[in-house]
Amino acid sequence: MRERCRGFISVKKKRVQPGGLTDERVKKSRKAVLATTYQLLTESGLSGVSVDEVSRRSGVAKTTIYRHWPSRESLLMDACSQMSARPQVPDTGSLRGDLESFASAVAERLTQPWSTVMPSVIDAAERDKSLAKLQAEIHGQMRGALVEVIEQAQKRGEIPRDQDPREMAASILGPLLYRRFFSREPLDSAFARRVVERALRKAAD
Repeated sequence: MRERCRGFISVKKKRVQPGGLTDERVKKSRKAVLATTYQLLTESGLSGVSVDEVSRRSGVAKTTIYRHWPSRESLLMDACSQMSARPQVPDTGSLRGDLESFASAVAERLTQPWSTVMPSVIDAAERDKSLAKLQAEIHGQMRGALVEVIEQAQKRGEIPRDQDPREMAASILGPLLYRRFFSREPLDSAFARRVVERALRKAAD
């Protein structure tokens, strides 16, 4: 009886391995599809992404792609969601240091490939509620982290508590976004520091 039990257990163990290998293949194919979709987004925006092209570039069959993402739109949403990561909240010990660190990080982030996707997301968000929600989430994550920096300074007594953190955040993010997407002038740490200086002067008035 024990021999039978041992035999049964050994068979059960052997059956676990193929499933594990299958899971790894699924993870690998999903990763390849998302990476390819994200690359296409950075190259040509939302309109440049098709399941056919994703399949061709990634080497993953269309049937497999549709098994994980029932539509092109769901695939796009999943790939675009990579842009909504919340920025790190700095803690240098002073409001000026925190704001300069944050603004410089945002300036650098806005020069990375993912930022080229934003104009097409903003445009499509006018007509697509799902993308509008995603756009709001991306903006909310960025503004929320900056608002937290300002609120920390208020707790330390560096700026008055009646100062609206959201308005101050807008006075910093606004010039950075304008320079990246409209004027297209150089966006660097020097410009970020000047933006912070103007925001601090305004807060002190």
